[in-house]
Amino acid sequence: MPEPDVRRRALGGPGVLLVAVYAVLALAATGRSVLQITEYFDRAPLAYLLSALAAVVYVLATFCLARGGRWVRVGVAACAVELVGVVVVGAASYLVPGAFPDRTVWSHFGQGYGFVPLVLPVLGLLWFRRVDRAGRQADDVAVAAD
Repeated sequence: MPEPDVRRRALGGPGVLLVAVYAVLALAATGRSVLQITEYFDRAPLAYLLSALAAVVYVLATFCLARGGRWVRVGVAACAVELVGVVVVGAASYLVPGAFPDRTVWSHFGQGYGFVPLVLPVLGLLWFRRVDRAGRQADDVAVAAD
């Protein structure tokens, strides 16, 4: 019988696509935030630090999706932070446009990235929910078989 962590693998089917999209977004957000912080930090420090935070969240979510198991809960938290971040920063970028002179991954609700940052955390949360439910069902079957 596989261990509970193995049954809660986040990969498989759409999970592979989610990992790939998260990985691409993690690379893009990391690259953009490093450039903005090293070259233009004095122009909009808060916006660029939030961009770096987004990159860290994407890297963490990618890792959690790929690992599954005990990382599902951390992944859920990462996706929740991501969703709150894109909504708050997206609204702030319209309400206080001077604070966001350049686009960041979460500004304008991810418009510069085709609004993927707005949709992705919802898909991530739904996928983690599915993985967790499947793992719990497998645990219940394993317990009943014993």
